[in-house]
Amino acid sequence: MLRVRRQYMRAPVAPGPPGRDARGCLTGTLQRIIGHDPTRGRRGPTSAGAMSQAPRIIGAPSPLSAGGPVSNSAIDQHLSTAIAEGAVPGIVALAADANGVIYTGAFGKAGPGDTPPMQLDTVFRIASMTKAITAAAVMQLVEQGKLALDQAMKEIAPQIGEAQVLLGFNADGTPQLRAPKRDVTLRHLLTHTSGYSYDLFNANVGRYMAQAGLPSIATCQYGSLQAPLVFDPGERWEYGIGIDWVGRIVEIVSGLKLEDYLQRHLLGPLQMKDTSFVLRPDMQARLVAAAARTPDGAVNRLDFEFPSDADFHMGGGGLYSTGPDYLRFTRMILNGGSLDGARVLSEATVKLMGQNAIGDIEVPPFVSDNPAMALSAELFPGQVAKWGLSFVINTEDIPGCRAAHSLAWAGVHNTFYWIDPTRKLTAVLMMQLLPANDPQVLKTLIGYEAGLYASIR
Repeated sequence: MLRVRRQYMRAPVAPGPPGRDARGCLTGTLQRIIGHDPTRGRRGPTSAGAMSQAPRIIGAPSPLSAGGPVSNSAIDQHLSTAIAEGAVPGIVALAADANGVIYTGAFGKAGPGDTPPMQLDTVFRIASMTKAITAAAVMQLVEQGKLALDQAMKEIAPQIGEAQVLLGFNADGTPQLRAPKRDVTLRHLLTHTSGYSYDLFNANVGRYMAQAGLPSIATCQYGSLQAPLVFDPGERWEYGIGIDWVGRIVEIVSGLKLEDYLQRHLLGPLQMKDTSFVLRPDMQARLVAAAARTPDGAVNRLDFEFPSDADFHMGGGGLYSTGPDYLRFTRMILNGGSLDGARVLSEATVKLMGQNAIGDIEVPPFVSDNPAMALSAELFPGQVAKWGLSFVINTEDIPGCRAAHSLAWAGVHNTFYWIDPTRKLTAVLMMQLLPANDPQVLKTLIGYEAGLYASIR
């Protein structure tokens, strides 16, 4: 069962003003925290042991220039400083270009307190970074003609056709519901335009689930999928359980548990040996400790696990993985569907996955009613954000950082990736700290991204 201290997960977070990063990447780019300043954070004691494993970069370093990290050593220093200043207990960072891996580094410890040094093969809870892998799996079934993007998913899972739109609550507390105007399609589920939300972040959905006696999606129980819609399919974007439903659809169509399908058709062929919904004993021994920043700025251990033996595995958030494993997945996308001789998707499918799949709809600022788990954030201030199948897409270049039409997402424990097809660069940054969008974490992400792009100019 899920082990989370719910009373802590609703802890308040203090506000502060927004800021700007000195290297040219806006502090708000990707990550302006609404009411929070990513450049301000609690400074902790400096630790001579902040770097636990010597980073390495393959290729000649660029000269260091004023204004921000450019050389490899500057990237290392930025990440080491984040540890020393108490941003997070530990970090794993990796990057690759079209020719292969160009940077790897492990820093700090695998959790607060008495924990071992962080290593490149430390295992992380990657949460919503699971979504892109599940999307790749279902797109294999689309390629095979077993599913269609605009097919009504009630044909596969009749329960989806029973979902109603939650309009609000009557004075007596009973929910106001009506039938949706159109069917939920696979495209809707992959793009967060289905009408499904998250009970973890949407207070009305949480209230409805509680009143109906339905479990949270975090329990991985079938009853959690009986959640209501909060708008008509195809009318707007809201982060939700759509890709958890996609995982179930993969199971129904393939006749395999999602774990088994992924191992046979994606993770195995890509040699992602440390990625799974189920922790092997050796993975458990390398698992990073879950942690959370309290309102006073302290970082404490947190008992937080999704169940691995419930009704289903969360296609939207249940995988464990390592930095090197996940980089193999992003390199596959960067390379158009294949890696090291293993083709798992066609080039045409990967191209489609990286295109705007929501038409005129825009991805709005992320809103969370649970600031101890995730802070509200604006993804790309000053520009329109779109969504593919299933990645967020920035529509303009970010100065000093990723190019327009890059693909990205993250996990609630502050694990990140992006894929930049224009500049042929992909990167992974793994941390393990709640809440998502923590200001000090995002300052670390900004510096890492800026440093990587400076090093390849």
